[in-house]
Amino acid sequence: MSIIKTIEELESWSAGADRKNRTLGLVPTMGYLHEGHCSLIRAAKAENDLVVVSVFVNPTQFAPGEDFESYPRNIERDYELAIAAGADVVFNPEVGEIYVPGSSTFVEVTGDITKKLCGASRPTHFKGVTTVVNILFNIVRPDRAYFGQKDAQQALIIKKMVRDLHMPLEVTVCPIVREADGLAMSSRNVYLSAEERKQAVCLNCGLQKAWEYLNSGSDDSRSVRKLIEVIENHIKGQDLAVIDYVRILDGETLEEINGIEPGKAALAAVAVRFGKTRLIDNRVLSVEVR
Repeated sequence: MSIIKTIEELESWSAGADRKNRTLGLVPTMGYLHEGHCSLIRAAKAENDLVVVSVFVNPTQFAPGEDFESYPRNIERDYELAIAAGADVVFNPEVGEIYVPGSSTFVEVTGDITKKLCGASRPTHFKGVTTVVNILFNIVRPDRAYFGQKDAQQALIIKKMVRDLHMPLEVTVCPIVREADGLAMSSRNVYLSAEERKQAVCLNCGLQKAWEYLNSGSDDSRSVRKLIEVIENHIKGQDLAVIDYVRILDGETLEEINGIEPGKAALAAVAVRFGKTRLIDNRVLSVEVR
């Protein structure tokens, strides 16, 4: 199976694959695949008869001055990795195939869930994400769609969109896949210099220290303010790291919380710049039962 470039080709493949009688999983990506993406593809293959991987660098989720033009691309390598991981089809449309000429329709989730964390510094980002994901859902019509926990806010927003619009599919969020030293895998990691790459592990290490402090038994161990301080102090120990945000919010709604209660999960999320490269990471924090 070659790379599919058009909706017409995808529909023809779907008809030939007896799509009506088989389940289909979709893994939406912007390409430059790594093991994190491949883990999503394997999860989709384990739960569905067919798997479509979309590779589309979506222009509407990039603001002016961001890295749309320079975003890493290698469709031949992506195709090989996707097929090896279990994909049946790689859908790699051109921009004009996704956004019809004169298109001015957007799908937007409103409210605090899109305004915090990455939404604060990238106010148009999630509007672009939800629009393109909605378009892909309409084109591919999957039974299930797979996203990574690394983009935790994005996953929560997409799940809300699916619930709010009664979309007939399941959204599955899979665990973060990390490098051996703990850095969350990301297509943007290739931008890092050797020294930036070395220091970038501070994101995961800071989150790990927050987990340890939360479960240390200290008097203020459940205080969100204190846990944020623990993370920030660790990241600030790296001279190339510039913090965009360190936040701890409700794990489902992203609402503000002051403390972490037993039986409830919180999301600790960080965004840090190294030169021109902005990295994100997160960890679900919960109080261990002793």
